[in-house]
Amino acid sequence: MDQATEKKEYGKDGISVAERGRVEVRQDRTYLFIKRTFDIVASLTALAVLSPLFVIVSVLVFVDDPKGSPFFMQARVGKNGKEFKFYKFRSMVVNAEELLDGLIKYNEVDGCAFKIEHDPRITRVGRFIRKTSIDELPQLLNVLKGDMSIVGPRPPLPREVEHYNEYQMQRLAVTPGLTCYWQTAHHRNDIDFDGRVALDLKYIEERSALVDLKLILRTFVVIISGQGW
Repeated sequence: MDQATEKKEYGKDGISVAERGRVEVRQDRTYLFIKRTFDIVASLTALAVLSPLFVIVSVLVFVDDPKGSPFFMQARVGKNGKEFKFYKFRSMVVNAEELLDGLIKYNEVDGCAFKIEHDPRITRVGRFIRKTSIDELPQLLNVLKGDMSIVGPRPPLPREVEHYNEYQMQRLAVTPGLTCYWQTAHHRNDIDFDGRVALDLKYIEERSALVDLKLILRTFVVIISGQGW
């Protein structure tokens, strides 16, 4: 077996996909119809109600760092590996991607993700909108377009997916979302990459209208308590 094949079939702990087990993706048509209908109604309503906030945040982001647009677009990977344009309020300096290579060595999380506690690329306004999760609001446009759902695994970057093994690729079996299990966990900052993948696969197997509703309510609690990041 060559290294590329081994990388896709085994995790870093040497356990194969067959040994871990494949997730069963729920394809109930009634549930999927309800989910998509809710996504459209909820995103449209939220965009209408929050439109004044969008204007205020856009102005604040521009005043804090006028070198770029208040909005940030980035390629992300969605259902079945399809890439789409992902929207956020810009919380970093314009050349953040160029500065990433010099910061990789300080990465504080394992696996394919990148995060450091005091990221120097984040602007002053950016720290606030990240803390309150306001930076995520433009993703309501992704939900309305159908790229994302309100609830689902967070969409990864293409460079992260390049390092996925076969087991981890299963988290791309459903439409990604704004929130899911690990985003609402009290100890989420302590959950490693493998733990996040496991929680995403747990959602894929358990998802239902009731599960989605519980996760939405838990997300509001996390945001109100100021635990967003």
